Amino acid sequence: MSRLISPVLMLAVFACAPAEAPAPPAPETTGGSAAGDLGPPQGEPIHAVLTHAPEVPPPTGRSAPAKVIVELEVEEKVMPISEGVDYTFWTFGGEVPGSFIRIRQGDTVEFHLQNHPDSKMPHNIDLHAVTGPGGGAASSFTAPGHESQFTFKALNEGLYVYHCATAPVGMHIANGMYGLILVEPPEGLPPVDREYYVMQGDFYTVGKYREKGLQPFDMQKAIEENATYVLFNGSEGALVGDNAITAEVGETVRLYVGNGGPNLVSSFHVIGEIFDKVYYEGGTRFQENVQTTLIPAGGAAMVEFYVEAPGTYILVDHSIFRAFNKGALGMMKVEGDDALDIYSGKEVDSVYLADKVEPSAPIGEATAAAAKGALTKAQQVEAGGILFKGTCSTCHQDSGAGVKGVFPPLAGSDYLMADKARAIGVVINGLNGPVTVNGEEYNSVMPPMSQLNDDEVANILTYVRNSWGNEGDAVSAEEVAKVRATSERPAGAAH
Repeated sequence: MSRLISPVLMLAVFACAPAEAPAPPAPETTGGSAAGDLGPPQGEPIHAVLTHAPEVPPPTGRSAPAKVIVELEVEEKVMPISEGVDYTFWTFGGEVPGSFIRIRQGDTVEFHLQNHPDSKMPHNIDLHAVTGPGGGAASSFTAPGHESQFTFKALNEGLYVYHCATAPVGMHIANGMYGLILVEPPEGLPPVDREYYVMQGDFYTVGKYREKGLQPFDMQKAIEENATYVLFNGSEGALVGDNAITAEVGETVRLYVGNGGPNLVSSFHVIGEIFDKVYYEGGTRFQENVQTTLIPAGGAAMVEFYVEAPGTYILVDHSIFRAFNKGALGMMKVEGDDALDIYSGKEVDSVYLADKVEPSAPIGEATAAAAKGALTKAQQVEAGGILFKGTCSTCHQDSGAGVKGVFPPLAGSDYLMADKARAIGVVINGLNGPVTVNGEEYNSVMPPMSQLNDDEVANILTYVRNSWGNEGDAVSAEEVAKVRATSERPAGAAH
C-alpha cells in the first residue's frame, strides 16, 4: 500500500538537503581549431622567412591571413657533434635543429619539401601544427633529388614541433630531423626585447661520449634510450663561448624551447633566472614564477623572463648529468650595469663549468694529429690543460697545489711521478683511503674518472706530469687502454 507524504514533511526533507554547489565558470577558450579558420588568404603570397637556431624570424605583423610559401630542403651532412667528434646528421635546412618557421593563425601554408640529390634516404615532414592525417607526412614523402608539395591551413595558434616521420621514424629524428613552427595568434604575441630558438635532442653513437672521430648511429642504444649526448641545437658548442645568446640588463627575453627527442623528456632550467611566464606545452595559457619546466619529447614551451643583473646565465637540462656529462648546456651572456642590491657575486666559475665554458681548438688539433700519427707531447699538454679544468681542478686546484690536509698536491708530487701505470689506474679507477704524498698523509676519496676516453686520460696525465715543476714523459692512449683492460670493476661500473 502506497503511503502519502504530507507537504509539510516534504518541505522539511528538502530544507535539510545540502544545496547544490554552483557550477564552476566555463574556462575561457580561444576556440581552438573551430575558431581558427579566419577566411581565405588575402593579398599576394608571402615567402616565409626561415632562420637557423638560435635566431628567430621577425613577427608576421599582419592583421589578416595570407598564403605563405615555405621551402625547406633536407640535407644529410657530416658536422661536429663535439670537439674532435663528427656525426652524420640528417637535417631540415642544413642545420640541427631545422629552420624556424613563423606564421599566423588562419594562414594557408603551401609547403615545399626538397630532398637534396646527394641524400641517401627518402624523407618527409610531420608538422604538429597541421590538422590532418599524418601532419603532412604522407603528402611529403620525398626521394633524393625530388620535391613534394602540400597545403594546410594553420587553425591552432601555438608553438609546435615538426619532424621527419619516414620509417624507421626514431632513427630519422635521432639524426637531427626536427624543428619548430610558431603559429602566432591573430593579434600577435606580446612584444619582447629578444627572442631565441633553443631545441634539445638526444643522440646515440657507437662510441662513448666525446670518443673521437666520425661516430655512427647506434640503433640499440636508441631503443634502450641510453643517450650518448643530450644537446641544445645539435652540438656541444652550439650555445657556449662566442655562440652564446646575448641580452642586456633591463630586457625581456623570450625563448622558444623545443624538444625533438626522440626519447627523453627535458627538465629545462636557466641557472640564475626564474621564468616570469611559461607557456607550457607550447599552448596559449601560461604559468608564472617557474624555476624548471618539463618539455616532452615532441613538445615545446615558450619561456619569458626579465633580466635584472649582468653576467653569464647557464641553460641546462636539470636532469643534471645530461648537462655536465652529456652536453646539455648553453649560455646567455648579459651585459649592463651591476645591480648589487639584487645580486652580488663573481662571474661564471670556470672550475664549475670547466671545459664547457669555451670549446677549445687544441682538443680538436690533438685529435687530428693523433689520427695522423703525429701527436706531440706539446699538443697533449695543451689539450690536457683544458680537460684538466673539467675533471680535476675543483679538488686539485688550477695550480696543482691541492687542498692542504684534504686533497693531495699534484705539483711536485712524488706519488704521481713514481709510477706512470699507477697514476693511470688512479684516474680510471679512483682512489679511496689514506695515501702519502711528499711525506704527508691524505685520507680522502677520488671518484673514478672511467667515463673519460683513453686519449682524454692520456692528455690530462701528460699535462699534469709536465706542469708546476713536474717533468715526465708523455702518456699515450695505448698505455691507458692497457691499464683499463686489466682493471676489474663491479658490474654496472663505467668502462
